[in-house]
Amino acid sequence: MLEGFTWFKQAAYRWQGSGLTLYIDPWEVTTDDPADLIVLTHAHFDHYSKPDLERLTSSTTVVVAPKDIAAELSGNVIAVAPGESLEAAGVHLETVPAYNLVEERLEAHPKANGWVGYLLSLGGHTYYHAGDTDHLPELEGLKTEVAFLPIGGTYTMDVHDAAALARAMTPQLAVPMHYGFVVGSKTDAAVFAREAAPVEVRTLDPVHPFTQ
Repeated sequence: MLEGFTWFKQAAYRWQGSGLTLYIDPWEVTTDDPADLIVLTHAHFDHYSKPDLERLTSSTTVVVAPKDIAAELSGNVIAVAPGESLEAAGVHLETVPAYNLVEERLEAHPKANGWVGYLLSLGGHTYYHAGDTDHLPELEGLKTEVAFLPIGGTYTMDVHDAAALARAMTPQLAVPMHYGFVVGSKTDAAVFAREAAPVEVRTLDPVHPFTQ
């Protein structure tokens, strides 16, 4: 179920299949494949990269983004808030809340910003990309085959909270992200895999080498 995915770094992915090229939070993307669809979770530099957007966007690209980002963009842009269901470039998407609950990081991703994660239907499977979030009670009931979860801590849930969310969600696969670059260590993935059991964890190798 991960065959179509390329992980660049942090939370930046490309999915290709069924004649579609999709990017999620493209940052320091190393390819020039033009996007049919780009989805953005929030406005931080490692998720909303204007140089990457400019390079990957064509006249037919659809961009789905929270309202604060969408207000800065032109073209085929769809503004979203948590709790919506929509079709974009032939892909079914649902937006999911993404914010912080832990006191020391409340200002990093305030609930009031309306930032999001996504449930995406791709190639006959369902994928959840969490964006930057803590372990929220409203996420535990999400139904997805694959869950991409941040594990780096500091700005998002840490490896222990992410593992607890994976166990609560019970996806077929959990994939760690948002570690080994700005926050977290590359060794966090092994801890996540142990603590998320019995949920199966698979890791992807990033295009960029880990920096920490």
